[in-house]
Amino acid sequence: MSHYKDDPETKETYEDTKTIRVRRHLWPEEVELIETRRKLKASRIIACAAAVVMLVMGWLLGSILPLASLRPVQQNISTLTPMDSSNKIASVLKVMENNWFFGQGIEDLDVRLTDQALRGITSNEEDPHTEYMSAEEVLEFTQSINRNFVGIGVQFLSDNGINMIEKVFRGSPAEKAGVLSGDIIHKIDGEIADGMNSDEIKERVMGDEGTDVTIEFLRQGEPVVITITRGQISATSFGTVLEDGIGYLELYQFGEGSGTEVKGYLDDFVEQGVSRLIIDLRDNGGGYLTALADIASFFVPKGTVVMKQEYADGQKTEIQAQGGMYTNFNGIVILVNNNTASASEVLTMALKEQRDDVTVIGTKTYGKGTVQITHSFNDGSALKYTTSKWISPNEVWVNGVGIEPDETVKLHDVLYRSFGGLEEGQVLQKDQVSEAIKDVQLSLDYLGYAPGRTDGYFSEGTAAALSAFCQAYELSDNGTIDETIYKALFSAVRRDWSLSHTHDVQLHRAQEVLHG
Repeated sequence: MSHYKDDPETKETYEDTKTIRVRRHLWPEEVELIETRRKLKASRIIACAAAVVMLVMGWLLGSILPLASLRPVQQNISTLTPMDSSNKIASVLKVMENNWFFGQGIEDLDVRLTDQALRGITSNEEDPHTEYMSAEEVLEFTQSINRNFVGIGVQFLSDNGINMIEKVFRGSPAEKAGVLSGDIIHKIDGEIADGMNSDEIKERVMGDEGTDVTIEFLRQGEPVVITITRGQISATSFGTVLEDGIGYLELYQFGEGSGTEVKGYLDDFVEQGVSRLIIDLRDNGGGYLTALADIASFFVPKGTVVMKQEYADGQKTEIQAQGGMYTNFNGIVILVNNNTASASEVLTMALKEQRDDVTVIGTKTYGKGTVQITHSFNDGSALKYTTSKWISPNEVWVNGVGIEPDETVKLHDVLYRSFGGLEEGQVLQKDQVSEAIKDVQLSLDYLGYAPGRTDGYFSEGTAAALSAFCQAYELSDNGTIDETIYKALFSAVRRDWSLSHTHDVQLHRAQEVLHG
């Protein structure tokens, strides 16, 4: 508002001006927001001041109180400052290494925490085959694929304290020294081996390369003493000629030396005039693609596509046979099961699609259609991760699906069982029902004792079959099932499967197919 006045001295008129401040009306929400910001600013100032005060007090009291007594103060101060969210892993590792209560009792805590973190990073639902491995796990993984060790080169069955040679691997020290399948290990360097378990036998037989071990075998009841010089063993395959003249090649893994091993057995088959072949890939979980290519090259012409790899960007590469095909074989059966995976499935698909004389027999395969590579760290640990998927020459992807055999043939049900065992002192009687009784019934049926039923009900028929088994194996029979009888049945099944082909109906069917 303005007012006009006259100045009596100058007779002039002037304007008296006053300014009125205009304020914007604030809504309740805006008032609340301003008040909140003011309080937050004040709390930050107080927190910073408190931190400074605590630090100063800690410094002043450091010479009076022990440092340990200041730990709670230090931790309280540290929690006031947010951790760096741009590097959460490093921040969490620092806290766990310095402030975690249980960390003080753990040796090499930093290594353990780092390994756990890396396992977490590589664990995911989409890809169970990508993983971080410690140096020890890398060594175990490599040895499991290559099946290499220092020893004499045999596979043996440990059963009720008797250790019998099942297989003598080609070119091994044991083969060169004259060890035969069926020999029983009786003494090792003069120490009685009867009653030793498989781990105890391995501990005494394996040793440093170039050293000797003297073993007394029982061969048809007669002692045979053989001194064997231990050597490097690679046992990823085994081959023999069956009684009907068919070559039998068993592949356990696709290791670094598998191509050389397989070639040795195939050469033996050719020398013996073998023209039909069974390739047993049951329980073979795969291995190295280089070994796969070497082995596939024995069965398809040079330049033939063995498999294709497809990467995330859609690009494809091919693995082709490198030459060296054997032309002597004009009929091949491949045996597979639900543990046949990866490189084993690649070989199966390659031979099935690229030859017209291949039959696949068994049960549906695992279905692993991806390729992994291993990238090592300088401390021996490694990252194994998926780089691509593999597809067959005809671009079939078996991942999660598996390979359906040309003929589905199942083994006896007992061979798919996981024997749970009996508790100490547990005794099963007639009219009871349990999974352990079902184990017993299936074992009796496998061994030819006809229990009448295999549903887990302890019937009169089961008791009669059990009595016949006990009589044959010289076991005490009182019409019940105890731990001794249960273990005896398990051992009898295992021994029969390991030492004979009597119940291998998949192998029998393969022989029938090759005989036409």
